[in-house]
Order: sequence, then C-alpha cells, then structure tokens
Amino acid sequence: MNEHPFRTPEYHQRLRELQEVDFVLLELNLYLDTHPNDQQAIQQFNHYVGERMKLAQAFQEQYGPLMNYGHWFSGSPFTWAETPWPWQI
Repeated sequence: MNEHPFRTPEYHQRLRELQEVDFVLLELNLYLDTHPNDQQAIQQFNHYVGERMKLAQAFQEQYGPLMNYGHWFSGSPFTWAETPWPWQI
C-alpha cells in the first residue's frame, strides 16, 4: 500500500524548509521596518525571497497549492480540499 504523500518524511522536510525561510523573512521584514537603509539586510531579504519562491514552486508542483484563491493553478479534478489542514500535519 502506498503511503499518503502528506504523511511522508519528505513532505514534512519540505514544509519545514518553507517555514524556516518564512521565519527568516518575517524577522528581516521586522528589522527593515526600523532600519530601511540597511543594504546588507535588504540583500539578505531579497535572497530569501528568491529561495522561498523556489521552495514554494517545488513544493506546490509535488504536493499542490500552499494557498487558495488564485495563487496556484489547479489540476483536474480540483484537489484543494484534499490537502491537509495545518492541524493535520
């Protein structure tokens, strides 16, 4: 029997990588709110934006959308409701 893709270690690893980059981006965003001219922080922020985009695209290609409402194309059938809710992970 095949394991459900949302219960695999790879799924959780990829999701964790996204969460780690999101945390870095949040912290840099907060820092840049009070230090808007810090060029090194801006470079770091932009670097992690690119990393997040790559990670999110790879994740969504394999597991489906991270967000609903037009942030990602749907396959057929529409499978948004089949992805796990945050408390199911």
